[in-house]
Amino acid sequence: MKFHRFTLSIAVMTLLSGVAFAQNHAEMQKEAAAKSEAPKSDMHKSVENAAPSDAQKSFDQLKTLAGTWQGTLTTDPPNPEIDGAHPQITLRVTSRGNAIVHEMKEAGTPDDAAKYDHPVTMLYVDSGRLTLVHYCDAGNRPRMTAKASPDGKTVEFEFADLSGGNDYGHMHHAVFTVIDENHHTEDWTYMMPGDKPMHAHMDLTRKN
Repeated sequence: MKFHRFTLSIAVMTLLSGVAFAQNHAEMQKEAAAKSEAPKSDMHKSVENAAPSDAQKSFDQLKTLAGTWQGTLTTDPPNPEIDGAHPQITLRVTSRGNAIVHEMKEAGTPDDAAKYDHPVTMLYVDSGRLTLVHYCDAGNRPRMTAKASPDGKTVEFEFADLSGGNDYGHMHHAVFTVIDENHHTEDWTYMMPGDKPMHAHMDLTRKN
């Protein structure tokens, strides 16, 4: 008998808690609906209508370069070993639009990153700043941040810091310039051992 009364009381309590939860849930839904229908404050409107930051504008500009590009590379000071090379650049927007993957290799070489140069660069907006991290074949990861573009077509990245060793030098500076939808240039400065800069200019045409 005691067990019967105990199980009955448990059942009643469960039923009552279920009813209370349903009523509370319905009230919460009504409150949420009322809030959503209420006029938005000026602060909410200003947030929604806020203009994109300079970093976001530059990032959106770089997104237009998504695709595969090929061109010619020249160096300063001249480097006979790589002058006249034909780089192939691939840019891909990923992570629900929050990042850009930039890959570089010599056109015509197999997709074998263990035998051929194939550096990867990630671009993303971090705390209101457009950031570039270059995963270099030299085994390090320089990080750069973008300056505001004066003309909306040029995005310049300045060196911030370096992770990994610097025995073979590191990538130090980068500039992307959009000419039109099928033509852009990239300028990369590599800091050789002894802090000797090597500048590489790539004139690129869209393949797809």
